[in-house]
Amino acid sequence: MEQVAEKYPGDFEKMRALSIVEEGNPKRLRMANLSIIGSHKINGVAAVHSGLIKTDLFKDFYEMFPSKFTNKTNGVTIRRWVNQCNPGISKLFTEIVGDESWLKDMTILAEKEHTVVNDLTFHQRWRASKQQSKEALAVMLHEMLGVTVNTKSLFDIQIKRIHEYKRQLMLALFCIHRYLAIKEMAPTERAQMLPRTVVFGGKAAPGYDMAKKNYTLD
Repeated sequence: MEQVAEKYPGDFEKMRALSIVEEGNPKRLRMANLSIIGSHKINGVAAVHSGLIKTDLFKDFYEMFPSKFTNKTNGVTIRRWVNQCNPGISKLFTEIVGDESWLKDMTILAEKEHTVVNDLTFHQRWRASKQQSKEALAVMLHEMLGVTVNTKSLFDIQIKRIHEYKRQLMLALFCIHRYLAIKEMAPTERAQMLPRTVVFGGKAAPGYDMAKKNYTLD
């Protein structure tokens, strides 16, 4: 607080905003403020979040300690994702380009699009690679969960941290909607529906009770 008073002499509102202690009865410690003061660097999970931290959520702290605030995107580039998780498609990309330069600049693939857009052999290899991946996942699901899935169905997969909101819940609601809609269809209409396999993966924080209830099957 002495540092704050030195930088903002007589500005008690600024001192109140930056204080570790929230005045009241009883007084409370502000854990977020304490974390910022005790941290070497502060960032969001993406550039847009890091920006909001500076301009809105912790604007006063950013003005006080601008060098502490940075951005570290929490994610993986699509190049690395494809190369590490889908060797079949990665191999196809390398063949299209002629080397592995796409691993450093994926826009190179767009330049090669005209060479494969009407190449039926490439289309067949692409589908075969995707099908092999689905079959490999089906084996894993059966071994781990005892569930047999239709590998000719559309796979709709979401694997991320479980929340009580966000897109996992929207997908769960869509599953219910789809089920009810199919129940109302005539047999001929059902036969035209594309089969769909939906897979959820992830975990909720230990105390996140509502998120867990959303995905608990009784």
